[in-house]
Amino acid sequence: MNIYVGNLSYKMTDGDLEELFSAYGSVSECKIVIDRDSGRSKGFGFVEMPDQAEGEEAIKQLDGKEVDGRNLKVNVAKPKKDAPRRSRRY
Repeated sequence: MNIYVGNLSYKMTDGDLEELFSAYGSVSECKIVIDRDSGRSKGFGFVEMPDQAEGEEAIKQLDGKEVDGRNLKVNVAKPKKDAPRRSRRY
């Protein structure tokens, strides 16, 4: 199960995120999205949990929970859509 985690503290690391979610079950991957230009966190990330029931419990327990002074937004990640193509003007 792929889980979206938003409103993260900018100082949170992938390891911190994994530790937070591992309290609810097995975590196969954690990734905080980093801005290419600044190298800073964009304030959201994704957690992959192989067990559906554990993932659902993590979402239930962590959505709205305050971590590092911020209330987390946690839900099932939506599939990534292809970016729309921009038409070229010549």
